[in-house]
Amino acid sequence: MRKKGRLIVVSNRLPVTLSYEDGKWRGKPASGGLVSALNPVLKNRGGFWAGWPGTGKGAGLSHIREILGPLSEESGYRLLPVMLTEVDVEAFYHGFSNSVLWPLFHDLQSRCVFSPAFWEGYLKSNGKFARVVAKHAGENDFVWVNDYQLIPLGEMLKKRRSGLRSSFFLHIPFPSVDVFMKMPWRKEILSQMTHYSFMCFQTGRDRRNFLDCLRVFFPDTAVSGRGHILRVKVEDRSFFLGSLPISIDFQAYSSLGSSRSVVSRAKTIREEVPGKQFVLGVDRLDYSKGIPEKLRGFQRCLERFPDLREMISLHQIVVPSRESVDQYQALKEEIELLISRINGRYSTTRWVPVNWHYGSVSREELAAIYRAADIALLTSLKDGMNLVCKEYCACKGKEPGVLILSEFAGAALQLAKGAVLVNPYDTDGVAEAIYRAFSMAEKEKRDRMRFLRKSIARQNVFWWVDNFLRAAAGKKLEEFPEQAIPSLWPGIITQAGKEK
Repeated sequence: MRKKGRLIVVSNRLPVTLSYEDGKWRGKPASGGLVSALNPVLKNRGGFWAGWPGTGKGAGLSHIREILGPLSEESGYRLLPVMLTEVDVEAFYHGFSNSVLWPLFHDLQSRCVFSPAFWEGYLKSNGKFARVVAKHAGENDFVWVNDYQLIPLGEMLKKRRSGLRSSFFLHIPFPSVDVFMKMPWRKEILSQMTHYSFMCFQTGRDRRNFLDCLRVFFPDTAVSGRGHILRVKVEDRSFFLGSLPISIDFQAYSSLGSSRSVVSRAKTIREEVPGKQFVLGVDRLDYSKGIPEKLRGFQRCLERFPDLREMISLHQIVVPSRESVDQYQALKEEIELLISRINGRYSTTRWVPVNWHYGSVSREELAAIYRAADIALLTSLKDGMNLVCKEYCACKGKEPGVLILSEFAGAALQLAKGAVLVNPYDTDGVAEAIYRAFSMAEKEKRDRMRFLRKSIARQNVFWWVDNFLRAAAGKKLEEFPEQAIPSLWPGIITQAGKEK
């Protein structure tokens, strides 16, 4: 038995990007909020990251073995693949995860598809994750499960290894009782969430919603304690319950935003953008991000405040997502139509009110755009946290800027004193917020941005990790010692669901 345990992170996807080139599968480390947050946690600590490698048809175990070995050495932790079939992915990922839980937890229940086949596929795929993790985990190891795709995993692990502790962090919002109870498998999902030793949410609001649901479906629920961490007893089990806002590596973004190349590029961008100020939107293509609402608010601003015409422009970056899904394709078409209407109505020979970029942007280019933007406009209809607003503030350096943020984003609770909060459904309210930001005095802009940057710097990603580990494992990060990268084989679950 090991005297000191290892860290085992579990998420739907491995932190790698795979591509098929020249008749061979190739891989490289992926980017993203979760990867940035957990890379320094796992690196050189003898741990695992378990997840689906995201391979398409024809990628077998031998290909994965060739790819993940070098990537594991480069990452400093062992990449542990869970192989899913195309049928699994359709029911588990596209089905229950993104056609039931995602819309429901974002208060968009009208978009849910409550298919029993999705539920069955969700449980089946989680069973594959459980077999992989249980095969490699020791009783002293700390298992950190991430996000809505893997809610049943804690209970499944407990059934396989009764002494194994696992904790869970939900990166998306948790809905109110009235919304949550519309799901046919509501009590099963709630019960599964109570089998973790520590359950954690982004905000106190999400935690309250969860407790309200527990009290409805488990009336004998008992809660004790105060502050960020509570103790909850449900039936014959007890667990800790917390809320901790995820964040970014503030120092890394701040340094990047102040680098010579980014400052130079930001100056060029400002010279290229017509008008006195420009508003920036950066969103993934998703109906929860409120992009059409943003465009309508900007259009209303131009209608109500004609003195802003030719003085302000909106640059909207839309990062592609789930392009094969009809709803997302329809959303893209709606965005294109709205932009066309705004530009058709208000453009002049020297000014186009809305510019948009559909595609990914490099980290350095995005930092330059952040630094150049006078106003950031984020109108999420519901967001677990929203890290774009934190990246924007971190990259501004000493430059003034105004953050307009949806009050339905988790980050609004932390950044309310420095941001201008809006209800994205209130078109006039969004328009007035844009005008207010445009007209804001320089001193107020600087004071607000100074507060935002200090708040984000204080509660950065390392603060989040350290506090999660303290609450979940009773340890600091440094108490997980450096260890050699563990062996990957045996224990891989093949697409057929068999151990190999």
